[in-house]
Amino acid sequence: MTLMNLTPVKIAGLSLASLLLATTAMAQDKLTAVHAFSPNLIYTQSFLDFVAKVNEAGQGVIEIEVRGGPEAIPTAQQPDAVRDGIVDMVHTPGSFYAGSLPEKDALVGSNITAVEARANGGIDLIDAIHQEKMGVKYLGWFDSGVSYNLWMVNEPKFKDNGDLDLSNVKLRGNAVYNAFFTNYLGAQVIDLPTGEVYGALEKGVVDATGWTQIGLIDLKWNEFVKYRVEPSFFSTDIGVIVNLEKWNSLSEEAKQILTEQAIAHEAASVAAQTDRRDDEFARLDAAGMTEVTLEAEAASRYLAAARDETFKRMREQMEQHPMGLTNYDTLIAKFYDLSAGQ
Repeated sequence: MTLMNLTPVKIAGLSLASLLLATTAMAQDKLTAVHAFSPNLIYTQSFLDFVAKVNEAGQGVIEIEVRGGPEAIPTAQQPDAVRDGIVDMVHTPGSFYAGSLPEKDALVGSNITAVEARANGGIDLIDAIHQEKMGVKYLGWFDSGVSYNLWMVNEPKFKDNGDLDLSNVKLRGNAVYNAFFTNYLGAQVIDLPTGEVYGALEKGVVDATGWTQIGLIDLKWNEFVKYRVEPSFFSTDIGVIVNLEKWNSLSEEAKQILTEQAIAHEAASVAAQTDRRDDEFARLDAAGMTEVTLEAEAASRYLAAARDETFKRMREQMEQHPMGLTNYDTLIAKFYDLSAGQ
């Protein structure tokens, strides 16, 4: 059929339909995103799973376009990039922007999951702080409930009182661990980004590292570390932040889809990563990893120090900000359950 065969009414109808289709296409919101870690790491895979769920649920309404990881924007620059609107969304640990928001230590020192923090208002509080101090929306806390271990190349040594003796250990550190590693454990800490740890272990630059309960196999660090020290400590603080101006420009439907999917993924990732931890521990144990557990009193001191040094750091850094200690006690109450013990 050609235009010559169409009546003016039909032409008008087609034009209106075309206009409606174009308007619908233009109405879809789009967010650009980057992630802090390489695609092979379990935490990035978790984020990409979230993205897929958003894009499926948000067809015609909201789409997330992932532009890559550190190769797209260096990890250390990503928090500033999302704040400044260079990218709309970043998946990253809060510890990577601790200078701007020391309150992130509430998540590091936490002994609860995002599901509990969402229910008690903790996520809403940390979101409000992100908006006020950084100009970003805190969308969700993913993969919570995963804690950290100390992983060592050589068999751990102990002091007479049962505490770890790290006097001759070259311990890889970063912003997450250093208050605990330095102030309590008295370790010789060498700061290294995640991507450089394999080479450092291979060359003997470090012979121990902190790392989460999952992901060691992805990074292939198990080729070198042979001992896992228990108990585990801390919590992962990996979340998704969105440029606030961009967030405010989204349609209400888009915001609802993003929020619903974030809340759902907070819960799903807890279950998934718990299963992943059990599977990885079994694989590591079968390959010769040795678990070394601190005795009861030493373990209590170890866990108390991890918590106390982290919250002390948060307090000291908050005091240097204009808001001071506003929300300090509330954050600890929201993210640390005293009844659960250490």
